[in-house]
Amino acid sequence: QVQLVESGGGLVQPGGSLRLSCAASGNIFSIGTMGWYRQAPGKQRELVATITRGGITNYADSVKGRFTISRDNAKNTVYLQMNSLKLEDAAVYHCYAVHGIEYWGQGTQVTVSS
Repeated sequence: QVQLVESGGGLVQPGGSLRLSCAASGNIFSIGTMGWYRQAPGKQRELVATITRGGITNYADSVKGRFTISRDNAKNTVYLQMNSLKLEDAAVYHCYAVHGIEYWGQGTQVTVSS
């Protein structure tokens, strides 16, 4: 079993920044790809960014140039630095990790409002 706990969400004004963290714990060894999805009310879940264990990243077009995903393999933690936040970035952000199967966190709310 793998547990994922996200943190770092909150309320921010448009143009502001937030940094999300997701720490994996449990019976883990060499977690594979980690990443972030988001889901806004009434919308489908959307891939935000992923990162392989070796550091290869992938981003949704909507966040390229504004968001940066990174990870610390020693801490089994993935981060999402979000800059220049827009109103449309507001959503619940879910962390996920691949360790044989996919594991998901409970999510952290990001609210962008003036």
